[in-house]
Amino acid sequence: MSVTDHAETPASLVRMANQIAGHAEHKPHDIAVGLVADHLRDFWAPSMRLRLTAYVDSGGQGLSPLALESLDRLR
Repeated sequence: MSVTDHAETPASLVRMANQIAGHAEHKPHDIAVGLVADHLRDFWAPSMRLRLTAYVDSGGQGLSPLALESLDRLR
């Protein structure tokens, strides 16, 4: 498994998305959703977003509500 593959496991993606959301959660809700969505769009590889979206489509266990809403905004 390469470093990239390890970074794209569902557990790693959920952890990273939740960390990003945690840094924005003190902002007003709509702004926080936008900040997280912008970060996922601007700094995550498309493959990472696709894997996280597929994980959400299969249940998305463990993903914070803010991270989930931000990902939905990108769809």
